[in-house]
This record gives sequence, C-alpha cells and structure tokens, in this order.
Amino acid sequence: MDRISLGRNSTVSQYSFLCTASHDYTKETMPLMTAPITVGADAWITADVFVGPGVTIGDGVVVTARSSVFDDLPSWTVVRGNPAVFVKVRRFERS
Repeated sequence: MDRISLGRNSTVSQYSFLCTASHDYTKETMPLMTAPITVGADAWITADVFVGPGVTIGDGVVVTARSSVFDDLPSWTVVRGNPAVFVKVRRFERS
C-alpha cells in the first residue's frame, strides 16, 4: 500500500509483517490510511515481528522475535515485546 525501504545489510526474517496501511476507525467510513516504513542499514527484524505504518527503525536495531513495533526506534538498540520496548544498546564483542 505504501513504500517500504530496507537499508544495506538489513534482514527481515520469516513470518514478519511490515504493514503500511490501516483504517481510521474514528471516522464512520473508516477511510484507508497509508504510511511508509523505513528499516535502516544493518538492522535485523527477527521472526514473526509486526511493524506498523509510518515506523522508522534506525540503523543497527535488533527487534526480537514476536515483537510489535508501533513507534520509531533509535539506532543501535535491541528491543522486544508488545509493544516493543528498549532492552539495551547494541554493542559488539571483539573476537
């Protein structure tokens, strides 16, 4: 229904649903509303995640399995839950 932008090296895992449209239930005719979704570079939308219309997911974000995202997510964070909430800053271990 609307544009979905995926950044470089981003991953959207199985059964995830990126939903770019809904209906305005406050109006009797429930008109269709659309809004784009943006997923930044190096982000990972893990299995069975729902992402709502108009959401921007920042670079490097990890959204854990079965989470629901309704608000923008800042870069380099890990989030989980319904609705998704901040868990921690994403950091890398040196090997």
